[in-house]
Amino acid sequence: MKKTKMNFALEIVAVVISVIFVFPVLWLVLSSFKPGNELFTFPLTFFPKNFTVENFVTAWQKMDFMLYMMNTVFVTIVATVLTVLMSAITGYALAKYRYKWMNVLFVCVLATTMLPTEVIMTPSFEVIRRLGLYNNLWGLIIPTIGSMTGIFLMRQFYITVPDALIEAARIDGANEGKIFLQIMFPIAKSTIAILAIFSFRWRWNDYIWPLIVIDDPNKYTLQLALRNLAGALSIDWTTLLAASVITMIPILVIFILCQKQIMNANTSSGVK
Repeated sequence: MKKTKMNFALEIVAVVISVIFVFPVLWLVLSSFKPGNELFTFPLTFFPKNFTVENFVTAWQKMDFMLYMMNTVFVTIVATVLTVLMSAITGYALAKYRYKWMNVLFVCVLATTMLPTEVIMTPSFEVIRRLGLYNNLWGLIIPTIGSMTGIFLMRQFYITVPDALIEAARIDGANEGKIFLQIMFPIAKSTIAILAIFSFRWRWNDYIWPLIVIDDPNKYTLQLALRNLAGALSIDWTTLLAASVITMIPILVIFILCQKQIMNANTSSGVK
């Protein structure tokens, strides 16, 4: 009986916390359907009184959404794919190869996560400039694919995979590349899905690094384009809210597509 009450109390707490997190997002989405004269009326209303989609039409016409969308999609997808591959390969090597210097290397890699992003921005920008990648979309991609968080995540997963699985593959004549591509990489699909979602969100919402590297308006990402809607003296709130909602849709789609992998994938089938 006490356990049932405890579970019920935990469910109530979880619901309350969920509402706290979801409420601002719902407010943003519903406000994007309000006309301009309704956004700042007092008392504030949660639901729009005069529902309109004119804000979305204006946002689409005012911004070159297709250009900014293509730039963002290119940077995000390429960076995410390279991040997942690099993290999986590095994490597998750190977890399964037995060399004395591996632990030292892992500690050095892990230590880089303790550095604030602001500390590495200046040397990263200098490297990009000298490589001729300033004002280039590849300048947004290359410095971001070395995700220490992704490497740590993949390493921790591969540690849980029995070494007997790898030894059996080697006995069957599989080389290291085949073992990784056909065995180790597929069984990590749940962890890869999580890393892909994180990586996609990081790159899609990134603002500071594109602001530093990109100066050409034709190479702006969506986040830079959204910032242009906020002028020095005034902000077009209706257009900004609608455009912000549009930029949220790809993140939601990616999460829905990867949710099944997160919930259902496991290593037991691979081990069997």
